[in-house]
Amino acid sequence: MMMSPGFIFATGIENSAPTINGGRTRMDEMDKCGHYHHWRTDFSLVQELGIHFLRYGPPLHGALLGPDRYDWSFADETFGDLKNRDLIPIVDLCHFGVPDWIGNFQNPDFPQLFAAYAQAFAQRFPWVQLYTPVNEMFICAVFSGLYGWWNEQQTSDRAFVTALKHLVKANVLAMNAILKVRPDALFIQSESSEYFHAENPRAIRPAELANARRFLSLDLNYGRRVDSEMYEYLMDNGMTRDEYRFFMRNNLKHHCIMGNDYYMTNEHLVMEDGSMQASGEIFGYSVITNQYHDRYRLPVMHTETNLVQGPNGDEAVFWLRKQWANVLRVRNDGVPIVGFTWYSLTDQVDWDTALRENNGHTNALGLYDLDRNIRPVGVAYAKLIHDWRQVLPTQSVCLQVPVVMPSEADQEWARRQRAHAYQTRHETAAPANTD
Repeated sequence: MMMSPGFIFATGIENSAPTINGGRTRMDEMDKCGHYHHWRTDFSLVQELGIHFLRYGPPLHGALLGPDRYDWSFADETFGDLKNRDLIPIVDLCHFGVPDWIGNFQNPDFPQLFAAYAQAFAQRFPWVQLYTPVNEMFICAVFSGLYGWWNEQQTSDRAFVTALKHLVKANVLAMNAILKVRPDALFIQSESSEYFHAENPRAIRPAELANARRFLSLDLNYGRRVDSEMYEYLMDNGMTRDEYRFFMRNNLKHHCIMGNDYYMTNEHLVMEDGSMQASGEIFGYSVITNQYHDRYRLPVMHTETNLVQGPNGDEAVFWLRKQWANVLRVRNDGVPIVGFTWYSLTDQVDWDTALRENNGHTNALGLYDLDRNIRPVGVAYAKLIHDWRQVLPTQSVCLQVPVVMPSEADQEWARRQRAHAYQTRHETAAPANTD
C-alpha cells in the first residue's frame, strides 16, 4: 500500500471561462495562457517543483456539448497523462462559466445538467478522488449577478440570489452524483474568504450585512441554517422555502474539506451608503480563516493565493512567506489544516481587470511566466515544499488526507477502501434529495 503525500502542497492551472460583452466574448484562461498547446510542459513543471497535487479540470464550455453529450478528447489526453505521472488532480469542474447553450447562471436547468456532467466525468475517470465541483460559488454569483461583470451581467439582489442558489445546488447535486461512482471521493471547496470593515460607526450596519452575506454559499452548501436576516433576504429575492429546505436536507460536510482562498483584495472597506472599496490586508488569512472554521468546524486548506511580481522582483516571494506564516499560525491555533496552494502555475492574463476586459495583459502571478521560465516565487515555493514536506505530517493538528495515489487506484486495498466508503455512506447517510 502506497501512502499519499502527507500535507497537500498544490498549485493550479486555471480554467476560468466566464463570458463578457453580453455573452459574446469567452474569457478562456487556458487559451490565453497557452495551456492547450503547452499542457505536457505544464505538467512537467508541476513535477519539477516537487508538487504532487494539481487543481485542474477540463474546460466546461468545451466538454459539455448538450444534455448528456460530452467531448472528452482533451480530458482523455490530459488526465491520462496526469495518471501516468502519478499526479493527483483536485478536479475543478466549473470555474466561473457555462457553455453558450446553457446561457448563464440564471438558468434553472444548470444544476441538473451539471450534476449529470459530473457523474459522467467520474465514470470516465474513476481513479480521480478529489474534486472542487464548482469553484468560488460566492464570487461567481457576486460578479455575475450583483456587480454585472460576467455571464448574465446583472446587478440586483434577485439576480445574485438566483445565481447563488443555482451554483450551490449544482455543487451539491454534483457531490451526490460523484459519490455514486466514487464513494470515497473528497470535496475541497475553494471559496473566497472575505471580510468587510466599517469605515466609520455609520457604516457598521452595511458592513454587518455584507459579513453575513459572505457566508451564504457555504451555509447552503453545508446545510447550516442561515440567520433570520439572511433568511428573509433569500426569501425576498426569489428563493422558495422548498429550495431552502433542499439545502438543509443535503448535508455532505463529512465528505468535505473547507478550502479558503485569500488574496490582497479579499478585505473591503464599507462606506455608510453601502459602497465599498478595497482595504488591503488588515486581518489577514489566519484571522479570517479562524472565523470560517469557527462557523463550519471542518478541516481547512488554503486553496488559492498569489501576488504580482513587482519591480523589485521579490514582492511575490514575500507574499508567499507571509501566507505560509499564516498557515502555520492557523495550525498553531489548533485548526486542522491539510494543505496550501500557490495559484497558479503560470502567469495569468487580464486578471488586472478581473476578466472584465479582453486586453491580453499578462499578470505576473505565476510560479512560471508564460514562456515557462521559473519566477523567483517558483524557486521559493519549491524550497518551501522541500523544507516542510516531512515536518508537517508529524504535527497532530495537520491531518493526513486519505488520498489514493492514481497508480494505486486499482489495487485491492484501494477497492476495499471504496467498498467500505460505499457501505458506510449507505448505512449512515439519509437518502439524498435530488429535486
